[in-house]
Amino acid sequence: MPLPSNPLLDSLGGYPLAAFQELARAMRAEPEPAHDFSIGDPVEPTPEFIRQALIDGNPATSQYPTAGGLAELRRSIAGWVARRFGVQVDPDTQVLPTAGSKEGVFHLPLAIVDPHGDRRAVIWGDPGYPIYERGQLFAGGTSDPVALLPERGWRLNLDELAPERLRSACIAWTNYPHNPTGATVDLAYHRRALATARTHEFVLCSDECYADIYPDDDQPPPSLLQAAADDPQLRGLLVAFSLSKRSGMTGYRCGALVGDPQLIAAQRLLRPNIGTASPEAMQRAAMAAWSEDRHAAERRGLFNAKRAVVLDFFAEAGIRVSGSSATFYLWFAAPGGDDAAYAEALLRHRIIASPGRVFGPAGKGWLRLALVPSVDGCGEAVAIWQQAIAAGTLPAA
Repeated sequence: MPLPSNPLLDSLGGYPLAAFQELARAMRAEPEPAHDFSIGDPVEPTPEFIRQALIDGNPATSQYPTAGGLAELRRSIAGWVARRFGVQVDPDTQVLPTAGSKEGVFHLPLAIVDPHGDRRAVIWGDPGYPIYERGQLFAGGTSDPVALLPERGWRLNLDELAPERLRSACIAWTNYPHNPTGATVDLAYHRRALATARTHEFVLCSDECYADIYPDDDQPPPSLLQAAADDPQLRGLLVAFSLSKRSGMTGYRCGALVGDPQLIAAQRLLRPNIGTASPEAMQRAAMAAWSEDRHAAERRGLFNAKRAVVLDFFAEAGIRVSGSSATFYLWFAAPGGDDAAYAEALLRHRIIASPGRVFGPAGKGWLRLALVPSVDGCGEAVAIWQQAIAAGTLPAA
């Protein structure tokens, strides 16, 4: 007799990037070096003061953490928001720690989507982070992906969508700086998106987990929070933040939701049922990270040094780059046009890149490089890549 199974799992299939994670682990176990640019998991050590905060914050008696998180942690997140964006938020009603941004993004629709209502659609940009679509699926929503185009700067322009499409939406996700393309937007973009959301009465969610990773000579990317700076209640919006890349804490699973008090209250009601609060020691480490900005600037400098190495190579090789204005991702057109074939060709040289199609159909023909290896590692990979092009074992642009 077959065991019962949720049919949603069959419709999902495997997580698109899991195969690359498994491949990278297998290749790292082999004696020959592998150059892994697939999964966004940087190799630089977590700063010492954060690791020490984790050790010092480990209580003698282990007790269940609360879904709302430590009050001190919420205050540290609110302090970072004020320093970074000049926006004052109430740590008690407008801030909610999460166990990483991925978990927060996935569970968020469970408190917003009415699976029996008329407005169940979740709008998101394709190519994009797969969790926007997968989270709504388990919440009983319907997915409404919008194909993003290079000639439009990979922007999801909500104000250009058909009115009937907007009237069917309960949530729209924006994500700038953008994964996978690295595209950015200005504050005017956020203002237009917020005006559209309020006109059509859906919740606007902005995934800003790469807000602190941008070229040193550029202006810091703006936040949706700034677009609502004249509205202390931040009506109808939620923003997701993360320490994973900003502070080298991918394994710590520390993020935050910031926004409308009613939406935050709904998440606080939901989350004890799921059991996703971070352990107190992790929260203490997160407090240290949110409270200090120098280490984030130092990490940004490392990412930009890697960026320069790879971009110089792309320019020399004539490989077309698009987006790539921020984050630690580079988005490039597949020489020959087939992203899967080019990723497979790179694998023969022990270079792992993500074909764009794993981020959605609109990603076909493109590849994403996550600037994970060290600066020297990026240089070694580039040298191998150059030699392969010269030898004719990788196609030229």
